[in-house]
Amino acid sequence: MRKDEAHKPRVVIVGAGFGGLYAARELRRAAVHLTVADRRNHHLFQPLLYQVATANLAPEEIAQPIRVILRRQKNAHVVLGTVASINVNERKVLLRDGELDYDYLILAAGAVGSYFGHDDWKTWAPDLKDLKDALEIRRRILLAFERAEREPDQVKRDGLLTFVIVGGGPTGVELAGALAEISRHVMVQDFRAIDPREARILLVEGGTCILPEYSKDLSEKAEAALKKMGVEVLNNSKVTLVNQDGVFIGNRHIRTDTVFWAAGVRASPLGQSLATPLDRTGRVLVEPDLSIPGHPEVYVIGDLATLLDHAAHPIPGVAPAAIQMGRHAAQNIMRACEGKPSEPFRYFDKGSLATIGRANAVAVWSGQAIRLCRLERMVGHPHFLPDRISEPTRCDL
Repeated sequence: MRKDEAHKPRVVIVGAGFGGLYAARELRRAAVHLTVADRRNHHLFQPLLYQVATANLAPEEIAQPIRVILRRQKNAHVVLGTVASINVNERKVLLRDGELDYDYLILAAGAVGSYFGHDDWKTWAPDLKDLKDALEIRRRILLAFERAEREPDQVKRDGLLTFVIVGGGPTGVELAGALAEISRHVMVQDFRAIDPREARILLVEGGTCILPEYSKDLSEKAEAALKKMGVEVLNNSKVTLVNQDGVFIGNRHIRTDTVFWAAGVRASPLGQSLATPLDRTGRVLVEPDLSIPGHPEVYVIGDLATLLDHAAHPIPGVAPAAIQMGRHAAQNIMRACEGKPSEPFRYFDKGSLATIGRANAVAVWSGQAIRLCRLERMVGHPHFLPDRISEPTRCDL
C-alpha cells in the first residue's frame, strides 16, 4: 500500500458477482482503499449460462475480466484468491494463501448448488453455476447426439436421446426450453442416422408446479409453452437416485445417459465463519442495514443474505436485488466514514423473468403477470437484465 493510502479506510469486497461489482462501482469516488477478491478472474453473467450450455452463446460473451471492468477505478485493487473464512474479531479475510485486513467488509460470496445430501449425484448430474459447468453440460449434450448417431442398438440409442433436467425453477425451465429449441430446430439437418427432433426432454419438478415463485397462471402458461415445444413436464416427482443408468423417480426408472441438476442452491459456506445466525439454507440473517449482529462494519449481500422486505417477504436471490444491496452497503460504508449512521435497506422489486426457448418468456412486470414474445434481441445480449425490458410484447399461447 502506498503511503498516501495508508490512512484511508480499508474496504474488502469478497465476490465479484452483481452485488460485489456494483458495490465496488458505488465506491469509485470514495476515499477508501478498496480490494475486490474473487476465486475467479472474471465476472460471469449467470442468467445466460444456460445459453452457453446449449451452444447458443460462446463463453466469452457472458464473461469479462474483473480487472478490465475495474481498470479505470483508481482506488480498486483486484485479488485472485479463494477465501477460506472470515475472522470478524480480528477483521481479517483469510485466503488459502494469505490474508486481507479490513476496516469494512462486504461479503457477496453468493450461493452454490445443493444436492440435498446427495453430493455423489453431481458426477452424473452436473449443475449450472459457472462456465466450467456450462461447458461440461454442452459437451454432454453434443456428445449424446454424436454417440446416438453411431449407436445401432435402439434401447441404447433411446437412452442417449433422453435428457432429464431435475428442477423446475427458472434455470431448469430455461435449460429445457433451449434444449428443445436446438433439438427441434438447430440440429434437424445435421444428422443422417437419427432425427434430433425425436429427442426426449423431461423436466422433473418435486413440487406441484414449475416456476413456483411465479403466479399459478404464469406457471401454467410456462408449462403449456414447454409442452408445445415437446418437453415432458413431470410435477410432484421426487428424484430418489441418480446413477450411471439414469434417474429414479420414486421406484420408476428413466433410462438416460444425460442428466442435469437445477433443483436448488445453498448459501456459500463462508457465512458459517461469521459466527452469526443463519437460516435453514445457510444464508446470513442480516440487520435492516445489511450488516451482521454485533459487527456493523461487516455487510452481507446477495444470495448469501436473508432479509424481509416491507411486505414481510424474503428478498429474492436475483441479480437486481444483489445490485441494490451492493449499492446500499457501499453507501452505508461511506456514511460510516463520514461519521453518519447507517440507513436501512429498502428493496424495490423491478420484476422477474424466465425465458422459454428463443422467443418466449413469462414475467412479472410492474406488478403484472404477463407472457412475452419476440425476445431474441434481448435475451441474446450479455448485458440483459429483467429491468431493461421496454414495451414488452404480450402474446397468446
